[in-house]
Amino acid sequence: MSRFGIAWRVAALALAFAVLGPPQWLALRLRGLPAGRAPVLFHRVFLRLFAVRVTQSGTPPGPGEGALVLANHVSWLDIVAIGSLCPLSFVAKSEIAGWPVISLLAGLQRTIYIDRQRRRATATVSTAMGHRLAEGELVVLFAEGTTGDGTRLLPFRSSLVGAARAALQAEAGRGRVRLQPLAIAYPRRNGLPVTRAERAEIAWYGDMDLAPHLAGFVQGGPIDVHVAWGTPIAFEATTDRKVATAAAEAEVRRALRDIRAGRGANRPAADARPEAADLGLHGPEIATV
Repeated sequence: MSRFGIAWRVAALALAFAVLGPPQWLALRLRGLPAGRAPVLFHRVFLRLFAVRVTQSGTPPGPGEGALVLANHVSWLDIVAIGSLCPLSFVAKSEIAGWPVISLLAGLQRTIYIDRQRRRATATVSTAMGHRLAEGELVVLFAEGTTGDGTRLLPFRSSLVGAARAALQAEAGRGRVRLQPLAIAYPRRNGLPVTRAERAEIAWYGDMDLAPHLAGFVQGGPIDVHVAWGTPIAFEATTDRKVATAAAEAEVRRALRDIRAGRGANRPAADARPEAADLGLHGPEIATV
């Protein structure tokens, strides 16, 4: 991609933000509304401009059905890909709140920040997440706690899964909360399987420099992202959060294996039609959509 090509795409993205950002800000600040369609549209504009195609398999939560989404984490591009699917918010490290531009975008997406240096922060964040879930929102938690290179899945952390119990406490009479495993992978670039050398152009992890990474991203050609919604886990008042987290990790691991093996029906994410999930018909712990 030439410098001119990059420049006009950035300009087009800035124009999209100028159109979508102010109404979103007003909705959040003046009316206190949850994250709406504006972030979804902005993410889709980004994907279209930079030739990133998102497909998905499985069944996502239905509209208005709150869920704590437990996902693996490969790249900053995960946020754009997942954010293009439906209205939702993310849990992120508190350092992001000080990043120029990124902090503004995160605020418009109603990101929940956690200070990992403070032990009491987990309880505070869990309460905030719990209220969101009780109100029927989707909250995405990158359960590995960091990014990886996409070749292997890191252990899921269970500390913030306690937000599901907070949601039960926030809404008396609610019997269970949905934990939604979500696997994200980058299987192809330029129509071919992603090589190990190309992973550094997609995954951003460790001490990688941002500028060379972004250069590789914009110049390397079209990227295919696949998002797989796994079997949801019904979290009840008596559910062990560590057991539930381990079950979500196992489901994401299975989904990643299926993606790498080419199994599962792919469909364009923008055309997906979520079906309503019934968490009351399949037993106390695991429910199939």
